[in-house]
Amino acid sequence: MASSSDVTPSAGNTPEPGTGPEGALAPEAAGAPTRRGRVRLRRAAVLAVPAAAVTAGLAILTAHGALGVQFAISGMPFTVTATELDGTGFAQFGGLDNMAEGSPNAGDTGGQVLVVTSVIKEAKLTKLCQSVDLGGTNLLITAGEGDTRVSATDLTTDSTFLSGDAAFNNIEIGNDASTLDKAGPKGRGPIGVFSQQADTVQIKNLRQTNYATTAGVFKLPGLKLRFSGSGC
Repeated sequence: MASSSDVTPSAGNTPEPGTGPEGALAPEAAGAPTRRGRVRLRRAAVLAVPAAAVTAGLAILTAHGALGVQFAISGMPFTVTATELDGTGFAQFGGLDNMAEGSPNAGDTGGQVLVVTSVIKEAKLTKLCQSVDLGGTNLLITAGEGDTRVSATDLTTDSTFLSGDAAFNNIEIGNDASTLDKAGPKGRGPIGVFSQQADTVQIKNLRQTNYATTAGVFKLPGLKLRFSGSGC
């Protein structure tokens, strides 16, 4: 699980204005160069927050070059599962991840992926599994299957799919992402973007499709890394 929640533009990673109205995420800004790819609205169907609100906010930010990422993603999605996740300080908002210039995984999106960024200040996970399909084989990582759970601080994931049985304590839905305070500084998103936050979150039977994961500290007891014919 991992991310790009910073809103300060990074050199070479700030998206340029979009090119047209046919499903493009951002309108063309006057005098701006044409962007080679489009992030289409159909991709928003997988988001865990209302797609129309997220897209509207991101369109404004993209047009003004206000979005940036911590690192260039590979563009290869990976699967993360856990039998249970318990978190304190939860925030969630929309964002854009960017691939390296010339990435073979860019497809027709111009190297951008529309994601939901989830931030948990303190997280614990049981039976964590992470796998990435390398074409014919999977790189598989497992941890936290014994008495000691996986733990992380400032855990941030950029996802296009998330499922499970979730319970939130003192949840707030519809916040401006720039005003979030329950997950700390890492849990603040771009101004004008729809978001939600909660004091605590519990998700059983967690499954995510992620493009990036970051953490301040990530402890993986019983870590095993191997190649496998099947993923998580």
